[in-house]
Amino acid sequence: MAKHRDTEGRGPSQRMLRVGELIRRTLSEVLMKGDIHDPDLNRLSITVGEVRVSPDLTIATAYVLPLGGGQQDEAIAYLARNKGELRRIIGKKAGLKHAPDLRFRIDKTYDQMEATRAMLSDERVRRDIDKPDAQETDEP
Repeated sequence: MAKHRDTEGRGPSQRMLRVGELIRRTLSEVLMKGDIHDPDLNRLSITVGEVRVSPDLTIATAYVLPLGGGQQDEAIAYLARNKGELRRIIGKKAGLKHAPDLRFRIDKTYDQMEATRAMLSDERVRRDIDKPDAQETDEP
């Protein structure tokens, strides 16, 4: 019997990361080649930024973004509509014994990076960053 590991407060295991990356690469390839029998999905160019896998490897959440950031709701709907076929193809191409259930979410990473970049370029923030640290000037 397998030991139950408490993963609360810890990051993903190496196995979770490895399987997530394998699914990400395979899903990207499938979407790029247009291997799905759905013309609506095939006409979109979708970037797969990350795939997070549950600790028991039964659920894989793919964080995706359509090219240009538009048609996000449609992209999620098309992916969800074809998740059975995607799951079957990914399981076969990735060589997984049990392909996880696929879930799709919009990847907000690019928006967060842009917001951070805008914040760091603000004049007030630049002034604070460029200011010498008070502790450094007080030391002998």
